[in-house]
Amino acid sequence: MSEHFLVTGGNRLEGEVLVGGAKNSVLKLMAAALLAEGTTVVTNCPDILDVPLMADVLRGLGCEVQLEDSEVRITTPAEPKYHADFDAVKQFRASVCVLGPLVARCRRAVVALPGGDAIGSRPLDMHQSGLRLLGARSEIEHGCVVAEADDLHGANIRLVFPSVGATENILMAAVLARGETVIDNAAREPEIVDLCNMLNEMGAKVSGGGSSTLTIQGVRKLEPTTHRVIGDRIVAATWGVAASMTRGDVRVRGVNHKHLGLVLDKLRTAGAEVTPEVDGFRVIQRERPKAVNFATLPYPGFPTDLQPMAIGLAAVAEGTSMITENVFESRFRFVEEMIRLGADARTDGHHAVIRGVPVLSSAPVWSSDIRAGAGLVLAGLVADGTTEVHDIFHIDRGYPRFVENLRGLGGVIERVGSE
Repeated sequence: MSEHFLVTGGNRLEGEVLVGGAKNSVLKLMAAALLAEGTTVVTNCPDILDVPLMADVLRGLGCEVQLEDSEVRITTPAEPKYHADFDAVKQFRASVCVLGPLVARCRRAVVALPGGDAIGSRPLDMHQSGLRLLGARSEIEHGCVVAEADDLHGANIRLVFPSVGATENILMAAVLARGETVIDNAAREPEIVDLCNMLNEMGAKVSGGGSSTLTIQGVRKLEPTTHRVIGDRIVAATWGVAASMTRGDVRVRGVNHKHLGLVLDKLRTAGAEVTPEVDGFRVIQRERPKAVNFATLPYPGFPTDLQPMAIGLAAVAEGTSMITENVFESRFRFVEEMIRLGADARTDGHHAVIRGVPVLSSAPVWSSDIRAGAGLVLAGLVADGTTEVHDIFHIDRGYPRFVENLRGLGGVIERVGSE
């Protein structure tokens, strides 16, 4: 049996929705628990499928992991295992973030090549080259990333692209290396800042979080800590775009609106009234959205994770929009599903041109990744009739209480089983 959503369009979303902890942060914070013997507690964890998957990865490395409500307690042994070659690793991309902590703590790591979303090539070259500069040897052997080091030492490392994953792995390896490490062209995402803050709470010496240069003074040992995950800006923005698409009025709580500066500006350009609030923001769209051009870029640019939502907004906007994808080459697979729903769209290389129509038409569609799935549900909200969204396990990996939250805003959605 598999499950799919039935989404009935035509309702204006109204009300308030609370956003949980960031998917793109919590999994890395859980991996960071490997760096210290003892019990680390991560709070404000989202109820998503990837959290228990990461818990399974950590259990396979010898940790005791307890999941309760929005809290994860991770007890790391004095000598963790270093071989992460099991099914959970292959199911989601973020599992590769155990590589850096294992090299730092065990001086050796064997991590199965990760799986995850089908959005394009995401090689591990930068992860490996950074570890090599820190003194490790790293190769791909028998479907695994293998890294080992007699000693780790500081280094000057310049990334060819501000990769979030490479920044995280190199950072977590460097905190226990001897001497100073400088990472230039580092990723600047709020989730990187969250990881830096947690590492410093554990006794690391990391400065520059949120800038393109991270400086790490290696220490001999870290201690466990208790840390609260930041709010999920991608989930928050999804609800903001949904408000604009449905001409709704939605208050989003549990997130720092400053993490969404450009995104909220784009909604204003589309004609929405956007009001920042202490713990979130409010979006009111009174008339049909106006066309807006989007180009995805690393933070603080427009997030690639929100590209499907941008296309959904453009599909029902007044006028013609151009969407440019600069991060993942296969993310435009989503456009094919939008065309099923009646979108007037065409792609050329890393550009998509969308001519807005007043209403989309319901059809069966298939999710190819987490964000594409959410984008298709949003499209179903502005389609006539009932849209079937299949392969919704992707959505469960990134959106906690998705059906309950959407219903709470007045959306009509049902989860049903199918053969």
